[in-house]
Amino acid sequence: MSARNHFSLILLSQVLAASGAAQSVVPDSAPTIGHAKPELVDRVIANQKKNEEALDLYERIERLETSKNPNSPVPTAVKISRVVPNGTGMDRIPMGPDGHPADPVAYRAELEGLEKALALIVEGRSQRGAVEKYAKRRKDRNDLIDATRNAFLYTFVANEQRGDRTLSKYQMSPNPAFKPMSRFTSIFPKVHGNVWIDEDAAELARIEGDVTEDISIGLFLGKIYRGSHFMQERYQIAPGLWLPSFTQYDFDGRKLFSGFSIHERTFYSNYRYIGPPKEALEVIRKELRRADLGKTGGTTTDP
Repeated sequence: MSARNHFSLILLSQVLAASGAAQSVVPDSAPTIGHAKPELVDRVIANQKKNEEALDLYERIERLETSKNPNSPVPTAVKISRVVPNGTGMDRIPMGPDGHPADPVAYRAELEGLEKALALIVEGRSQRGAVEKYAKRRKDRNDLIDATRNAFLYTFVANEQRGDRTLSKYQMSPNPAFKPMSRFTSIFPKVHGNVWIDEDAAELARIEGDVTEDISIGLFLGKIYRGSHFMQERYQIAPGLWLPSFTQYDFDGRKLFSGFSIHERTFYSNYRYIGPPKEALEVIRKELRRADLGKTGGTTTDP
């Protein structure tokens, strides 16, 4: 697994409030949430798992900006993609700077490839192993989100306004009673940060954290250094559904004998429900038919 994917795992597994194995905790490791009621954590975690599952049903546009250092005023590179769930992960289809296809021929080829992948799943041909592997990754992700219930102590800090909503800020610190039982949950004691929760909705609105100790990666052949930082913002994109709008990684480390420095900002927009593979397949096929009719000057009643 790449260094970037390992740090992505840190973010996802922190999301309470964003893959691995099941864990165990000692009986007295219940979280502390200042003067708030402990069931708030349970509600946030339940909603977070629902939101993560929704990512498999919604397509979106991603704008990935890469920089040489966190203070660069202009990104070194920008990549815009249409991200579509394909039943075993995500298809990332390159887009132009304006969010539209830069190369219509290449764009159509990408859609045709996506159509074939979805058809294999819907028709039950040759994708069973990939589907099962993806289902296991989803379960592992949910296990890690569940682990945050006991891996951290949540202490109320203050109320803050974001637009017309009031967010409750909580300090997130490692729970000394938590006993990690996998190399992924062993990351938790090395991360401190804050979470902002919309208590009325019991939803995570923002998370920000720092690595406080070096984290070994790749069977101890590399490290993510202390001082690395991450954050994520989430907004309600539909009633009862909160999905990421912005993610930032700033971290340094080494792999084997070479150092690396990764500074990325990702903006998420244009969420659109596309559904599970059967529904998504019809959406993509309609899009291809509309493109064909557009070339011939025909008309279609497809929505």
